[in-house]
Amino acid sequence: MTILSLSASSSSFMLSSSSTCSSSTKPPFSSSSKNVIKTPFVGLSVAPPQKLWLPTTTNLSFDNGSNPRRSFEVFSTKEIARVPLDQRWMFEDDEVDGPDIWNNTWYPKAADHVNTEKPWYIVDATDKILGRMASTIAIYIRGKNLATYTPSVDMGAFVIVVNAEKIAVSGKKRTQKLYRRHSGRPGGMTVETFDQLQQRIPERIIEHAVRGMLPKGRLGRALFNHLKVYKGPDHPHEAQKPVELPIRDKRIQIQK
Repeated sequence: MTILSLSASSSSFMLSSSSTCSSSTKPPFSSSSKNVIKTPFVGLSVAPPQKLWLPTTTNLSFDNGSNPRRSFEVFSTKEIARVPLDQRWMFEDDEVDGPDIWNNTWYPKAADHVNTEKPWYIVDATDKILGRMASTIAIYIRGKNLATYTPSVDMGAFVIVVNAEKIAVSGKKRTQKLYRRHSGRPGGMTVETFDQLQQRIPERIIEHAVRGMLPKGRLGRALFNHLKVYKGPDHPHEAQKPVELPIRDKRIQIQK
C-alpha cells in the first residue's frame, strides 16, 4: 500500500491511498491534532493515519491557519526529451517530432569502420628517422587524426611503407641498438644489431617499431594488419589508390 506523507511545521499529515477523497478547497483535517504515537524502536513521533484529501486540480495549496503554505504543481517525470525548435533543421522530416537523438553520446557502429571503405596511405622510408616515422604511421593506423576516433574501435587507415632498407637512425644506434628473439628452447636467444637486421630483413625493423606503438591485445593485433612494409619502391596495392601520407614533423627527414 502506497503512503504519501506531507509534513508541516507544527504538525504531520499522513495520507493513505486507501482512504476516501474530498473535493473541498481546504483540507478536512486541522493542524491542531496533538495525537502522536511513540515508536518503540527509535522514539520518533508519527501522526496517526488521516483521511486522504486530494483537490480536483493539480494546484495544491494548504492553509495552515495563519501560515499559508505555498502552492505547488505535480508534473510527470516520464516526459520524453523532444527536439528543440532551434535544432530541428538538423533532423530529417520524420524525426522532428520524435525524441532528441542528436544530443546523445555517439559510438561507432559496424557500418562506420568497414575495412573496404578505409583510406590507404603510402610513405617512402628513404632517409627518414625510424622512431618519428613509426609514430606518425601509428597515429594514422589507430585513427587518432579523425574526429570520430574511438580508442576501443578500429577506426584507422592502411599504411604502405616502401624502401624499408633505406630507413635511418640517429647517433650510434646502427651498432648499439639490439634486436632479440628467442626460439623457445634453452639457449635459443639470438641477438642482432640494427645494421645486421637491416641487411637481413629490413621490413622487420619498421614492423617492430610500429607494433610497439599500437595497443596490446586483440585490437592491436587487428591494427597491425593495416601496416604493409616492402623492400624496394614497388608494392602490390595499386588497386587501392594510396595517397601520400601527410607528415607534419619536419625533423623526420635527415638533411644531407
